[in-house]
Amino acid sequence: MFRPQIKVVDCTIRDGGLMNKSNFSLELVRDVYKAVCDAGVDIIELGYRNSKKMFSVDEYGPWRFCDEDNLRKVVDGIKSDKTKIAVMQDAHKAIAEDILPKEKSVVDMIRIATYVKDIDKAIRLANNATDKGYEATINVMSISVALERELDEALQQIQEETKIIACYVVDSFGALYSEDIDFFVDKYKKYLKNKEVGVHCHNHQQLGFANTIAGIIRGANYLDGTLYGLGRAAGNCPLELLISFLKNPKFDIRPLLDIIGKKILPLNKEIYWGYAVPYMLTGVLNRHPDVAMKQLEMPDESPEKNDFLKFYEKLTEEQTED
Repeated sequence: MFRPQIKVVDCTIRDGGLMNKSNFSLELVRDVYKAVCDAGVDIIELGYRNSKKMFSVDEYGPWRFCDEDNLRKVVDGIKSDKTKIAVMQDAHKAIAEDILPKEKSVVDMIRIATYVKDIDKAIRLANNATDKGYEATINVMSISVALERELDEALQQIQEETKIIACYVVDSFGALYSEDIDFFVDKYKKYLKNKEVGVHCHNHQQLGFANTIAGIIRGANYLDGTLYGLGRAAGNCPLELLISFLKNPKFDIRPLLDIIGKKILPLNKEIYWGYAVPYMLTGVLNRHPDVAMKQLEMPDESPEKNDFLKFYEKLTEEQTED
């Protein structure tokens, strides 16, 4: 599967931060950054650059904001010329002014996450980033519930109105199958003549890795993964599986294995992510996983926590009402 155009992006701190309000310690973020750099991964996303006007600094940790001072503490003494640093802005939760000119930042790439309905906001933020000297991507979230006509129009706008390097198919609900990935990658390639296609897959139906492979085969060259799949709800395509599959000699899996064993697995005592029946059901039913997250946050002694049949019937009843 060697293809020189392929870029691998580690999203561990950013996507994993959705499970603990971005409250990772500086030590852990530095350790993840060093391991990912040592492994030769192309890009690491260290969190969000979202607006402090929309998020409470008392409620959310530093990686929801990725202030330059904190990022410099992460890379101090470690910074790699081979691994680029990315941060993400949510189109509906970020402002352009929070992005400094590139020469004043350690960040190399701004990734804009958007719903189709917010594409105009996303384009403004992406253009703000490229005008200030950054590489930029647009990641179209919740694509499994997007209306096709609206998606087509959004992709046409992205092609005509931006200078981004890649646009992502994002399976936010873990609802897609390989044939869906084929469909979306083909659609993106039809509209995006001078931009790469990326895939960001969630693992609600145990298909994060398989769907990433499907994207690769179809021609997607920007690939997201996280260490041991750490990410929102059931998590993401495991980075270590993806690196093993690519068989590119520039990658070294050993630093990833080391940090997974020493630092990522112990997080299971504080954060619960990975395959679970409630997440599976939201994936199958193409629902946002927040309802499953609330189910799994119930106390262990609650008789409803593992009443999966009742949970399923509640979801299907709500779908019928919709």
